[in-house]
Amino acid sequence: MTDLNIYNTLTRKKEKFESIVPGFVGMYVCGPTVYDHAHIGHAKSYISFDIIVRYLRYLGYKVRYVQNITDVGHLESDADEGEDKLQKQARLEKIEPMEVAETYTRSYFEDMDKLGLIRPDISPRASGHITEQIEMIDTLIRKEFAYEVNGNVYFDVSKFNEYGKLSGRKVDELEAGARVNINDEKKKPVDFALWKKADESHIMKWNSPWGVGYPGWHIECSCMSNKYIGETIDIHGGGLENIFPHHECEIAQSEAANEKPFVRYWIHNNMVTVDGVKMGKSLGNSIGLKSAFQKYSPVTLRYFILTSHYRSKLDFSDEALSAADKGLQRLISSLERMDRYINQYSVENSKTKLPIKKYLSDFEAVMNDDFNTPQAIAALFNFLKEINSELDKSQNTSDSKEVEAALKSIQITAGKVLGIIEKQPGNKNDEEIINKIMDVLLEVRSKLRSDKNFEMSDFIRDQLKDRGVQIKDTASGMEWEFLN
Repeated sequence: MTDLNIYNTLTRKKEKFESIVPGFVGMYVCGPTVYDHAHIGHAKSYISFDIIVRYLRYLGYKVRYVQNITDVGHLESDADEGEDKLQKQARLEKIEPMEVAETYTRSYFEDMDKLGLIRPDISPRASGHITEQIEMIDTLIRKEFAYEVNGNVYFDVSKFNEYGKLSGRKVDELEAGARVNINDEKKKPVDFALWKKADESHIMKWNSPWGVGYPGWHIECSCMSNKYIGETIDIHGGGLENIFPHHECEIAQSEAANEKPFVRYWIHNNMVTVDGVKMGKSLGNSIGLKSAFQKYSPVTLRYFILTSHYRSKLDFSDEALSAADKGLQRLISSLERMDRYINQYSVENSKTKLPIKKYLSDFEAVMNDDFNTPQAIAALFNFLKEINSELDKSQNTSDSKEVEAALKSIQITAGKVLGIIEKQPGNKNDEEIINKIMDVLLEVRSKLRSDKNFEMSDFIRDQLKDRGVQIKDTASGMEWEFLN
């Protein structure tokens, strides 16, 4: 197998992946700020990282996937000014900020579950890690990388010589291009907040050595990644819009506090556009997932997103979704045909030689090239084309064992890695199995009753009831249902 190569935003080139601890990957991805429902842009981002987690596990790595929930400190400007996004939403809805957080966190996971995403191993909340954030800020003050003014604490960018190494921005250029600094507390406009003083109207606030306040947005991810993965982590992911200022600030405060490299591989996904324009709420072209699910199946949306490389822009349109759905249906039809063939024929020792090893090699080669899902899908369809061609030659001479082996390889690659097979052919879903088992049990019980063996008939009824299944004897026959 070829080496896994990942495009590292920090070095701006593809690099061979080598984890810090052999066989283990610590991966942190910036999660949502939970003040509204998730949209298509969220789907592209988190499906991209879901694929990375799935493929790393396919390669045999044990992955600890940490994706945070931002429920405090993310201001409207994405920097140090404006109202907290959750507090603003709470004011609009006339509820508590934590009600906003609970509502939209549940909504987010509901949508991600529908899209077939693997849940993160840990989903820490920023509000649940205030102690760790205060401790890191205190460390930065002691090391003279930060300073306190009137209850606010700022990171002194001039003390960290490598500020800008991720985004490529120069401090001098940032200062020259900065607007007039309306905050005269800062030594320089580019200094960023680690802790903000809360006024009386601010609801989400905590006690700290610098007074009552709340954390800055950037410090949260540094602390949570450090707590659950370590001072240096293998992979840190997020959207391109996170590179500056969020990830740039994370690097500065983490490396200043810990005196170690923060992240080995930075991975960033590109944006979703509509008619070539970035999708965003401020532009009025944002498409919510709940709305999209009314028109398209979640698996179609997932497939559509995977037809574009995670580092490429993805233009959303009804035409593109319709084309994706047709492609997905061709895949499903081919798999169903293979499943029918396996069940109908059992010819063995034929001359069939499906290129299973070549397919797996092609699939892994493109996935090892920076998780190239469009090419992985292309390899899948090339394989299906060869299988269909073989089955077209004769409906009863192909080796069913080999067709079954081909199907299983697709179930692993398209199912477990890409996640685009909802109900895999050849594997009956749970509901179908339960229905068939219950049909047999009801038939047995009906026979017992006709033989007047009421004791055994009642025994089956009572045993099922103890296990949560209610049988009802009606005039039209026996019916069953799950007990609540």
